[in-house]
Amino acid sequence: MSSQHYSFFESVQKSFDKAAAYTKWDKGILEQIKECNSVYQMKFPVKMDDGRIEVIEAYRVQHSHHKTPCKGGIRFAAEVNQDEVMALAALMTYKCAIVNVPFGGGKGGIKINPKAYSAYELEKITRRYTSELIKKNFIGPGTDVPAPDYGTGEREMAWIVDTYQTMKPGELDAAGCVTGKPITQGGVYGRREATGLGVFYGINEVLNMEDVMKKMGLTTGIKGKRIIIQGLGNVGYYTAHHFQNAGAKIVALAEYEGAIWNKDGLDYEAVFQHRKKTGSILNFPGATNFEKSSDALELDCDVLIPAALENVINGENAPRIKAKIIGEAANGPLTPEADEIFSKNGVLVIPDMFLNAGGVTVSYFEWLKNLSHVRYGRMEKRFTENQNNAILSEMESLTGKNVDKNMRNSIVHGPDEIDLVKSGLEETMINSVNEVMDCWRQNPNIPDMRTAAYVVAINKVATSYAELGIFP
Repeated sequence: MSSQHYSFFESVQKSFDKAAAYTKWDKGILEQIKECNSVYQMKFPVKMDDGRIEVIEAYRVQHSHHKTPCKGGIRFAAEVNQDEVMALAALMTYKCAIVNVPFGGGKGGIKINPKAYSAYELEKITRRYTSELIKKNFIGPGTDVPAPDYGTGEREMAWIVDTYQTMKPGELDAAGCVTGKPITQGGVYGRREATGLGVFYGINEVLNMEDVMKKMGLTTGIKGKRIIIQGLGNVGYYTAHHFQNAGAKIVALAEYEGAIWNKDGLDYEAVFQHRKKTGSILNFPGATNFEKSSDALELDCDVLIPAALENVINGENAPRIKAKIIGEAANGPLTPEADEIFSKNGVLVIPDMFLNAGGVTVSYFEWLKNLSHVRYGRMEKRFTENQNNAILSEMESLTGKNVDKNMRNSIVHGPDEIDLVKSGLEETMINSVNEVMDCWRQNPNIPDMRTAAYVVAINKVATSYAELGIFP
């Protein structure tokens, strides 16, 4: 069956059913986990700059209430539909379970092309959407906490938190109603690069597993690995940044206008600046152009990282892909058919459901910061620095040798918020990768890493329900 016969939500459910066969849970529990608990479709009028009224279509889906609040981004895109929002909400449930973030999955979407509206129109749409969510109790620090997604960012999150605080005066934890906010509005340092950095930590952990690399015919470690990244948005940009800094070679980059390739490697920052200046990554000095973005997916590399939109790799193009490892930085870039082809061909797919969980992990840290009303590092930074300074001074007096100034600063340094956030993210990603890999190693019948990830997620969500006494 061709991949286009599956909707996005059906693809997620198909993957779920494949994994459920490797679990011991009652059919009823599995059915409950699989379905979306609450789906809210809304239509509301907004007055545009030219005086006309436009009716806006929007959604918020709460996939699972096994943990509260629900958590998930809001995307602004012309392609937004109920099926897509349901699929993304379901993936959020499984993602949060795998990375041990205590949220149920949610997702929101507004069916607009944000480029077609002025900033003032977008503000009115965002604020009206927020007020509609408040009316139905579909937003709040203890019920449902949105975040940025495709087409949204810090600006939109600032509008949301301001609208919420205006309509809920005096609510102590109101800042926790949304994450991905600007720092001045209660955001957290490191949120912007969180997803890309999480992708880096996750793939790095896999690349350092000797048994896995041996099977793939690769050496361990990132250094010298040939990487292809599709998408130079926020996630792709920071993924490229961390891989390049760790010694990987980025041989191709792709955006919607086309792709560029250079066997000796591309400097992601130079490409990014070139695109900023010319409006396209094409014609970058020293690189070969490809007219279709999808052409880059089929070039020879060690690791392919799709960081754009869903369903870019399907039953049709999967057999031509030469990468040994695929790291899903985007949501749902592979169809179930592609998964089956890669499984047969021995290509390792590191699935989106935990690989791109950096965003929700750091969103969790932001939410905790908002509930505690204190920034990370404020309580312990100076204490740690004073302790380290005292230890170092004692060592210097005992040895009679003075430590170099730069080395001293590095050793003494107490953690800032960004240090603690990155440390928490690294811990989360490493633990999640190992948990999924252990599940796969212990169940040799499980065909691929995605199925192993679903098994881990299903077991955690089902255990929550069982412990709540909802099911026998």
